[in-house]
Amino acid sequence: MPKGVKKQNLPTKICLTCLLPFTWRKKWENNWNNIKYCSKKCRQTKTKPV
Repeated sequence: MPKGVKKQNLPTKICLTCLLPFTWRKKWENNWNNIKYCSKKCRQTKTKPV
């Protein structure tokens, strides 16, 4: 019996900087509600695209 969640059923969010969708990661499991950016680069930039 497999455990875990199928990858097609993972939750997604939209990055506030680049506006691209990104998918849940295991390392974000306890902090998913606070994640806003898809990467360190987007988090450091923190500006919305024009």
